[in-house]
Amino acid sequence: MSALRTLSLALVLACPTLASAQVYKCVDGEGRITYTNDRSLGRSCQPLPQNQAVSTVPGPAQRATPAAPARAPAATSGGFPRVSQEDQRARDDTRRQVLHNELASEQAALEEAQKALAEQESIRLGDERNYQKMLDRLQPFKDKVELHQRNIDALQREIANLR
Repeated sequence: MSALRTLSLALVLACPTLASAQVYKCVDGEGRITYTNDRSLGRSCQPLPQNQAVSTVPGPAQRATPAAPARAPAATSGGFPRVSQEDQRARDDTRRQVLHNELASEQAALEEAQKALAEQESIRLGDERNYQKMLDRLQPFKDKVELHQRNIDALQREIANLR
């Protein structure tokens, strides 16, 4: 096993260039620098020498000082699609109705699962002298009840989070 590990390590160290790619330094119109392996990002992309290392660790966040206020976020383009309030309200109402329908169906499924569990709990089979056999037989029914209960809880949280 040790020889296999040593051989694997030797192969990895002998082939470091398998994971290398040409890296480009691109500068956009606002002077931001991007390092990428995709040259098509900008017109002013210059290839870096293969032996130059590029750090991918982000720099520290710049804090706004009283002398230098924070920059305003970039405005969205004028062609960005907007939805009218009436359309959004209709979408929200449709979503709310779908969630209520799903909640009702999950509640009905929970009731059915609880009935099936109660029915199975009342039955005692002859080969179940060992209590564990009965528990094993009932476990899928308990799992189904628990699943429907979790679904109901999730739907209720989703409905509560609607605006």
